[in-house]
Amino acid sequence: MQHGDRIASGVCQAPGSGEAPAPDSFIPQNIRGKLTRNASLAKLVWFKSGGAADWLFEPADREDLIAFLEQVQPGTPVMALGLGSNLIIRDGGVPGVVIRLGKAFAELHENTESVLHCGGGASGILVSSKARDAGIAGLEFLRGIPGTVGGFVRMNGGAYGREVADILVDCDVILPGGDFVTLPAGDLQYSYRHSALPEGAVVVSARFQGQPGDPAVIGAEMDKIAQAREESQPLRTKTGGSTFKNPPGEKAWALIDAAGCRGLTLGGAQVSEKHTNFLINTGDATSSDIEELGEEVRRRVAESQGVTLEWEIKRVGRP
Repeated sequence: MQHGDRIASGVCQAPGSGEAPAPDSFIPQNIRGKLTRNASLAKLVWFKSGGAADWLFEPADREDLIAFLEQVQPGTPVMALGLGSNLIIRDGGVPGVVIRLGKAFAELHENTESVLHCGGGASGILVSSKARDAGIAGLEFLRGIPGTVGGFVRMNGGAYGREVADILVDCDVILPGGDFVTLPAGDLQYSYRHSALPEGAVVVSARFQGQPGDPAVIGAEMDKIAQAREESQPLRTKTGGSTFKNPPGEKAWALIDAAGCRGLTLGGAQVSEKHTNFLINTGDATSSDIEELGEEVRRRVAESQGVTLEWEIKRVGRP
C-alpha cells in the first residue's frame, strides 16, 4: 500500500475532457486494498494500448471501497474499470482515480424466484454459467458480452436481441464521496447502450431476473452464442468489441463495409477483415492510431452512406 498526502490539487476535469491537474499525493486512512500511483492501464484493456491512471485502486471489498471514496477530494474524476473490453484508454492517461474490482466483487448467488445476485466484477461468462447451473433462463445472452456486470449495467449491454434493461431488477452503487445506494432499474432511464447512472458511480452488485429453465437447454443456447461469436468476430486479436452503435434500422458493419473500409489501416490500427465493426491493434498501435482510424471510418461512412455513426466504445483520458 502506498501512502502520500490527500488529493489536493484542485478539481480535476472529467475523463476525456482534456488536461486535468494530476493529484500530487494521497494518504488514505484505514485502507486495505492496493493503491498504485501512475499505474499503467494498457495491460488491463483488450486493445493493449494507452497511458497510465493517476491512481489505480483495487479495493479489498465493498466497505474498503466506501472508506476510500469517502477520502477522495470532491471533484476528482472516478472511473470504474472492468475487463477493459469496450474501452480506449487515450495515450495521455486517465486523470483522477480508476477503480478496478477484483475477485471480492465477483460473487454470485441465487435469490428467490429465479433472481441472480451478481457482484459488479463478475464476467458475463461467469454470470451466464451460474444461471445455467441454477436453472435460470433468460440470461444466456450475457455469454456473448465480453465484460463485467458493472459495465453491463452502466452501458445497458446487450447481444443477440436482448439487453440488461430486460433483466435488471436493481443495482447497488457507490457514488463519489462514498454514499451507498440501491437504484431500481427504472431510475437508470435505459436507452440503447446508455443509462442515467451518475458519472463516477461504481456498480458493486446487481440483481438480474430470469425464469425457470432446463440447464441443458440453457447450456445449448450458450454454446450456440459462443460459436456464433467465434465464427463472426475477431476474438483472438487485440480488439475492443463493437466500435459503433447500430443506427436505427441499420447495421454499423454493413455501412462500414459499403464505405470501403474493410481492412483499412492507420498506423498499427486496422478495421477487421472478419467483422468491420471491430477495430484491431495489429501489434504496435497507439490509442491515437485506433481512435483516429475510427474517426476516419466515421468520416467515410458519413460521406458515402449519409449516416453519422456514434461511438459505442468508450474513449477516456487525455489525448
